[in-house]
Amino acid sequence: MRSWRACAAVSCRGPTPTGKGWTELNHNGVVGPSGPKLLSARFGRTDGHRLAVYEKEGGYQALRRVLGGMQPVEVQAVVKESGLRGRGGAGFPTGTKWGFVPQAAEQVYFFVNADESEPGTFKDRFLLDYDPHQTIEGTIISCFAVRASLGFIYIRGEFGWLIDRVQKAVDECYAAGYLGKNILGSGYNLDLIVHKGAGAYICGEETGLINSVEGRKGQPSIKPPFPAVSGFLKKPTIVNNVESVASVPWIIMNGAAAYRAFGTEKSPGTKLFSVSGPVKRPGVYEIPLGMPFREFFNDVLGGMADGEELKAVIVGGSSVPVLPADEIMNCNLDYESLGSAGTMLGSGGMIIIPKRCDMVELIQVLMHFYWDESCGQCTPCREGTGWLHRLVKKLRRGEGTPEDLERIEHVCSGMMGLTICPLSDAAVMPMRSFLAKFRGEFEALIQDQTPVAAESRWPRGEQE
Repeated sequence: MRSWRACAAVSCRGPTPTGKGWTELNHNGVVGPSGPKLLSARFGRTDGHRLAVYEKEGGYQALRRVLGGMQPVEVQAVVKESGLRGRGGAGFPTGTKWGFVPQAAEQVYFFVNADESEPGTFKDRFLLDYDPHQTIEGTIISCFAVRASLGFIYIRGEFGWLIDRVQKAVDECYAAGYLGKNILGSGYNLDLIVHKGAGAYICGEETGLINSVEGRKGQPSIKPPFPAVSGFLKKPTIVNNVESVASVPWIIMNGAAAYRAFGTEKSPGTKLFSVSGPVKRPGVYEIPLGMPFREFFNDVLGGMADGEELKAVIVGGSSVPVLPADEIMNCNLDYESLGSAGTMLGSGGMIIIPKRCDMVELIQVLMHFYWDESCGQCTPCREGTGWLHRLVKKLRRGEGTPEDLERIEHVCSGMMGLTICPLSDAAVMPMRSFLAKFRGEFEALIQDQTPVAAESRWPRGEQE
């Protein structure tokens, strides 16, 4: 049996011993006292973003190994054998996705999706802030694996400082010969562009991201054709998450079997979790997949903050179904266990919800987010998200009726699986789960008829 205790880490500064088996940090986080850190070795350091530091600690050795004699198909085979799954939310096998690029393609493009906008998720920001070269090395290797000659790192527009940091790291790579013409004398050519997004959540969807870079509206496109066949400029294109490509150098250096030594059979490797909410040690943690939530919550996060009691958890970012405390405590943190419980691992954006939280207010906040971020091209999403927000808002104003709960379900039924991209589904899944798991709170507002939100905190909502 694989041990989940192998590693845990959080991005912070100033570690100090605690005597509890962990190293406590002044950012209210912990870092495991032993065991490898596949992704988070330089988290919390002030020098980890520098090329000289990264090289001194073994950085770009994986790239040298790849360009020193491996073929693209061999790189694909190693990553496929490792079982690495996409870390952006979908969980699709990374090596399999690379294999969809037609072998006869003369021009291939590669995109790193750093448009991290999912509420509750901030792991990719930490990766690029503390250790940008790990992602860049993984990007170069990934580009080689799919025979791409041009790559993009698409960064969320709000991350201004992060864009500067990654650009400086890319510039260092050009100066050191890791990018450009004839990289490390191998004959392989690759240019890498840091592209700034414009603040649209929808551009986290791969075709919306591609359209954005092409200079068009950041709206998703109908699939098929899939980007691996016809993407950027109608050429084969691969889009991978930051955490996915950042995992590649370790896999190349240590092998697929070593990677599979962490996690579970179907969910191998480690995963970064962004933890927010009133726990004693919030932060970004790297843990092997399959770790029991109960032990992660108690031993790593330290349990709830003083005076707080756990009510529910959103495990994988705001788009996944919520689980009450008694249900999540019986789950392991992997794709299969969470799927069996009725939720998803998603992006690993874990939102801890205390007992004092008004669940109807929380879902109103989330429904406003999806309504505001809908690109508007699909009627079920454009109209449905607005209807969900208004219906929940009506309940909180003390104007709801039992029929409104039926209307919510009716609207959800007209949204799920009926749009070009999953944003509509992303609104439906939390809405349905909140209503199913905490229906009593919705019904209490109908029975009481006492307004709890005379004014919406969301200006756009007041217009409807």
